[in-house]
Amino acid sequence: MDDATLRAHLRRFGFSEKEVDTYLTLLAHGETKASTVADVAGVSKRYVYSVSETLADRGFVEVNDHVVPTRIRARPPETVVDQLVTDAEAIKPALEARYTRAEPATNQFEVVKSRETVLKRIQGLIADCESELTLSIPIGRLSDVADELRAAVDRGVLVTLLITETDEPPEDCCGVASITRIWGEPMPAMVTADDRVGLVAPAEMLTSTHSDTQAIVFSHPQLGPVIVGSFFGNYWPVGTEVAVSEPASLPLTETNFRIAVVEATLWCRTETPLAARIEGRWTETNEPVDLECRIVGVTQGLIEPANSQFPIEASLTIDTDGETYTVGGEGAFIEDIEAERVTLNKA
Repeated sequence: MDDATLRAHLRRFGFSEKEVDTYLTLLAHGETKASTVADVAGVSKRYVYSVSETLADRGFVEVNDHVVPTRIRARPPETVVDQLVTDAEAIKPALEARYTRAEPATNQFEVVKSRETVLKRIQGLIADCESELTLSIPIGRLSDVADELRAAVDRGVLVTLLITETDEPPEDCCGVASITRIWGEPMPAMVTADDRVGLVAPAEMLTSTHSDTQAIVFSHPQLGPVIVGSFFGNYWPVGTEVAVSEPASLPLTETNFRIAVVEATLWCRTETPLAARIEGRWTETNEPVDLECRIVGVTQGLIEPANSQFPIEASLTIDTDGETYTVGGEGAFIEDIEAERVTLNKA
C-alpha cells in the first residue's frame, strides 16, 4: 500500500493531517522523544504531546512520562488492528439494533399548504438552479422572485419565464429571464430547475388570500422532464413574447443542448456566421463523434418566430466538408448526432 492510500485510511479513522504525520513518524522510529517527532513531522513539541495523548487514548501509541525527556512509543500494528477489530465487533450488535433499513431518498415529494412556504420554495429552487429554469407565475407575485431570477440570469442560467394574468409587459421585467412571455389568463404556478426538481401549485394558491389548495414540491429525475414538456407544450405557445436577452459571449461551450440551441438562434439572427464543435455520438451506430463544423440551420420553438413542429423540439443543422447532418440533444434518435457538448464560436 502506498503512502497516499495509507494516509487516506488513517483519515477515515478520524486522523487530521498533522496527526497522520505524527503517527507515521512514530511508526518509523518505534520509540522516540517529542522533539524528534516535532522535527520530522514539522510541528511543535507542545502539539506532539497533545497529539500523543489523543493517540494514546485511541490505543495507537503509549506515552511514558515517568522518564525525562518523555518517551513516546508506537504500539505494534498487529496489536492496534486487533484492538480496532475487537472494538468494532463489540459495537456491532448495538448498531444493528438501532438500524432501520431504508432505500436512498432519490425521489421525494413534499406537500405545501401555505402561500408563504410556496414562495420560499420557489425562491429556493431559483437560487439553487445551475443550468436551466422554467417558471410560470402570476404578475402579482413576480416581484417576490425578481431578485432571484436576475441572479440566475447573471450566473448563466437559461430562464424561460411565463408571466400570467396580464396582457401588458410588466415594467420590472428587464433582466429577470432569458426569454419572457405573458398571458392574460390564470394558469398553475410551475417551476422546474435543471429538469429534476420543481413545484406545481394551483393558480389561486398564489393569488387568493384564502385558499385551501395545496402545492407539490418534487425531486424526481423522471417527473422533471414531464413537467418541462407540459410547460413548453401546453402553456408556452399561448404566451406572447415580450423580451429576449442578448446572446452570450463567444466562444461558448455547453453541455445543456437547449441552451446551445437558444444561443445559436440568437447569434444567427444577428447574421453572424457560426462555427461549432460537436462532441457526442452517432445515433445510428452509437460510435463517438467529434466534429468541427459550420451551423447552417437551427430548429426551435422557444423564441419567436418558431420554426419547429412542436415547442420542445430543438436541433442544429451542421455542415462539415460539404456533408450536412442534424444534431439533437440527450436522447436524440431522429437526428444524425446526439450531442453531449457543443462549442459555439464565430466562423
